[in-house]
Amino acid sequence: MRIKSHWFKDGREHSPQEISDALSFVVSRIAYNALKNTRQANFEIEAGAQYFDFLAEFLLFLILVADRIAYRQLSAEDRLIFTANLGNRVAETYAENRSRLLADDLKECKKRFIDLLNQRSGEYAEFDYDENGPDYGFYRYLAWCIGEIMTDADSRWIIDQIISFEAPEAVEMVEKTLRDLNETEPRKPRRHASAGGE
Repeated sequence: MRIKSHWFKDGREHSPQEISDALSFVVSRIAYNALKNTRQANFEIEAGAQYFDFLAEFLLFLILVADRIAYRQLSAEDRLIFTANLGNRVAETYAENRSRLLADDLKECKKRFIDLLNQRSGEYAEFDYDENGPDYGFYRYLAWCIGEIMTDADSRWIIDQIISFEAPEAVEMVEKTLRDLNETEPRKPRRHASAGGE
């Protein structure tokens, strides 16, 4: 999956809010991509509540991954701004989509997502995340959470799909995106080959 993660404006340092605004879009794309890959791997995820429950767990995981990266890079105050804004923006997008497609109450959808984020934050705090990325337990817990929403037939097998493929790839994309977004130099636009003759 290709993601756009460079600034195209004049080179300057961006605020934690600006970076988390940009990351919120990327995080949503990564989660949808993981869902698509999982379905293509023949796991049964029905359109409806199960679909959105899978997305919620993956989005929460990615927000908490981003928070651990922010811990390495930002002051405590900036990290709080970054993570709170990221969680809020992702929750808004998730709630808008879920409420529109499942006719759920928008405010209630967002509240449930934020409540679950707060719960998962405490649970994932049990696991380590260093400069090499998350430990096995971080991945294993995501796999367990997703296993809980799968059918009995898929719940055992989903663990390997998440731990071996979807979660590591997603973490790599978040790490790369944040590296790119923290650069102060704008990326130069690509030159397109001219369509003319000689």
